[in-house]
Parts: sequence; structure tokens; C-alpha cells
Amino acid sequence: MNRDRGRDGTRPHRVVVLALDGLLPFELGIPQRIFGRAADPVRGPLYEVVTCSVRPPGPVRTDADFAILVENGPEALATADTVVVPASYELGPVFEEGVLTPELATALALVRPGTRMVSICTGGYVLAAAGYLDGRPAATHWASAEHFQRLFPAVAVDPEVLFIDDGDVLTSAGVAAGIDLCLHIVRRDHGTAVANDVARRTVVPPHRPGGQAQFIQRPVPEPQLATTTAARAWALGRLHEPIQLRDLAEREAMSVRTFTRRFREEVGLSPGQWLTQQRVEHARQLLESSDLSVDAIARAAGFGTATSLRQHLQSALGVPPTAYRRAFRAGASR
Repeated sequence: MNRDRGRDGTRPHRVVVLALDGLLPFELGIPQRIFGRAADPVRGPLYEVVTCSVRPPGPVRTDADFAILVENGPEALATADTVVVPASYELGPVFEEGVLTPELATALALVRPGTRMVSICTGGYVLAAAGYLDGRPAATHWASAEHFQRLFPAVAVDPEVLFIDDGDVLTSAGVAAGIDLCLHIVRRDHGTAVANDVARRTVVPPHRPGGQAQFIQRPVPEPQLATTTAARAWALGRLHEPIQLRDLAEREAMSVRTFTRRFREEVGLSPGQWLTQQRVEHARQLLESSDLSVDAIARAAGFGTATSLRQHLQSALGVPPTAYRRAFRAGASR
């Protein structure tokens, strides 16, 4: 919770992005765009984003028809509070044998113990080769998941999620899932209000429901078939009320079985999982932005009782409502 400033307590939290040859320019820009827009109530920056290479300052190849000029060498890694490794299409031995090149190993050796490590897409190969993911769960692009698992059997690869938060090591699925992960980190560090502000400024949803399952190639439904969009919109306006699966199915004039299948295809979650997720998000916003009691928030979010809210928040975030409110209301006032 206390990552809003750097290790000295005064400067912004420093995010160092490692630019490797063969990088995807889109992914390289995600940390700067998301962390660079996060601000405190008086618009002071909460993060400082620095890009570095494994070599002295100079050009780094991309997968596009241009190179980028990186002005920091690997020594910047020693100053990081968080290191982000975007994907690259030129990982060489890392992708083929699961081992770091001497150049990359030397650079990563500069990272201080306790630094938060983050990967986007196949950047997870670098973290795995460096040993950061041994015995941990990890996400990567669904198309690379099987290869990743074979190469790094000590890693528990989940091919269906958009990202995995394992405390000091976080990994994401492919490309745009890096946005989801970086927004999650902002939300974890500074709360929902700050993350939502960044999402609005970036014109992306603050929280995408579901996982990679919704993007894996499958037969395309017939265009004339109905979707579950109206039912989801209806439910979002009634989170405080009891909502049954049959209520949602009736909104779309579907059987419960058909609705459940269609919902999972579109969202990547079951209706019950999605509804719980939305209620947790609503409760978080109320804990941060209102003076309502925990009992009142539990009713407003549809959990009914403070005990139920406490159980769901503990399961989703690892903290009870009072601790969450104390941390993020204090952060907002600061």
C-alpha cells in the first residue's frame, strides 16, 4: 500500500522500463502512458518513468520499421522501485533455451532486492529465465502459454487470465493486457479513484472483466444472435438488489443454459463471478469516496451483510474493509 513514493519517501515511485531489441513499440509505451498519468489530488506525479537498455545509451531495434533512441543504460535498473519488461521478438536464448544472455544477466543483476518486477506479454520469459517466477503463477500471451510451460516447468502458467498479481512479481497476458496490469498496479498502490482517473484520461475501461479465454480463437457466433450486453447493463444499475441468474437470462429472453454459455463466451467469466467482481469494485469505490458505514456499503454493493463484504474483499484483495478504507482514504487526503 505504501508504494506511492520512492524509497526515500519524497520522490515519486520510480518505474524503469527495460527496452530490449525486437520490442513492440505499443507495449513499450504502456507504462509511460499509465504510470505517467497517475497524479495525487493536487496533480503531483505519483510515478517517474524511465526507459533503459541493456547497453549504453543508443538505438534499440523494434519490430516495426524504425528504431528508438534510449538515453539510459542498464545502470538505471539499480534505481528502480519497479522494473517493467515489455515483450520482444528477439529474445534469442531466452525464448529458445530459457537462459539469459550474458548482457541481460549482467543488467538484471543490478536490480536491487525487493524491487517489484513486472512483465508484459512474452516479457515474462525474461523474468522466468532470471528465476523470478520459480514456484510462482504467471501469465503470458495465450498463444505462447504451452511453450512457456514446457520451457519453464517450475512456473505455474495460467493461459486464461489477463494478468496475475503475485505480490512483488506481476505478469500479464499479451499486448493490451499490459494496460490492464498497469492500471491494476495503480489501483493497488493508490486506490480506485486514481486508477479510474488514469483510465478516463487514457480512454480505456478502468477494469476489463474476464480473461484471455474471451480472445482465444473460436467459431464466431452468428451476427443475428443476441448478446448479454443489456443484461449486464441492467445488473450494474441494481447491484444493491438480489439478482438471480434467471433474472439475467430473462432480460435477454434466453434460457439459463444458453445465457450462461453466451455470457462466458463474451466475458470470460460465469455470470456469478462477474457479478461478484462488479460488487467488489463498487464496494471499493464507496470505501474510498464515502463516509458510509461498512454495513451500509455492504448493502449498497449487494453483499447484504458486513460479514459477507469482509469475506469477499478479503478473498479479492487480501484486506478487510476497514483496513482498505484506512489505507486509501489516507492516500487520497495525502
